[in-house]
Amino acid sequence: MADGEIAYLARGVMPVETPSSVLVSSSKYLNNPRLRDWLATILLRKNGPDMPPQAEMWEFLPILESLRDHARIEQMFEDERRVNPLLDTWFKEGFYSTYAIADFKDYAPGTLGGIFHRWITQGDYQIQITPWTAPKTQLEFYNLRSGQTHDFEHILTGGGFNFMGELVPYWYRLTNVFKYIKNPELAAELSVIQIFGSLRYTVRTLLHYPQVWPTAVDCIQRGITVGRASDALFLAKLEDHFHLPLDQARAALGVRGAVDVDTDREGAFWAGRGPLSQTLEPVA
Repeated sequence: MADGEIAYLARGVMPVETPSSVLVSSSKYLNNPRLRDWLATILLRKNGPDMPPQAEMWEFLPILESLRDHARIEQMFEDERRVNPLLDTWFKEGFYSTYAIADFKDYAPGTLGGIFHRWITQGDYQIQITPWTAPKTQLEFYNLRSGQTHDFEHILTGGGFNFMGELVPYWYRLTNVFKYIKNPELAAELSVIQIFGSLRYTVRTLLHYPQVWPTAVDCIQRGITVGRASDALFLAKLEDHFHLPLDQARAALGVRGAVDVDTDREGAFWAGRGPLSQTLEPVA
């Protein structure tokens, strides 16, 4: 077929021959059959009580661990620390929390700690969502602190504790980490969980729950706004600010551009837990 007869979108395709009898790709992600199946499922399925969204990430994490080049990541951390004093100081301090839910009961309403206690008790959540192990590597420490600060990032960035609100801290991280980690390859490694996790709320929303698509877009935009405008919240010691009213905690931590929007109704609708009014007002 002459070049002029080839459809525009098909031009440049070069089939590659291989003696392999199975799928072979230059992408370690595409090569992994468990990840291919997981990704197809979380992108295309509808929500149902038999598989809560949080269980999807429980399935994903060991898949990701099997794909990671841990030695390479540790070396990238070492190289980054030589040129990034903020990250180096964070690792040298090596602080992580051992708090329990009961430790937050005496924080005043409206403070960062008080808001967290209200959400964690009313929602019947757990602080430690993965089995506890002391960190032995830099990546383990980074992941530990990310888990410990995630719920507070919900509060500080303006993402409600619901399935639409998850997009705000996800996209804050996807923006803020790249702002403060100089090596984009390392920043990408530290953002894999967030990009895969956020896909569930974007693709499934558009395919199956378009009624709340404007809410999803607004949450993404708000997360990006906070991530671009704010200090390196993911490296901050939030524990020193639990006693502060929310606006003061945001100011002290350098969180800028956060807007509090109630997305409980939209999040419940997305999860199949409640109706959505036909007169749903546009997202502010």
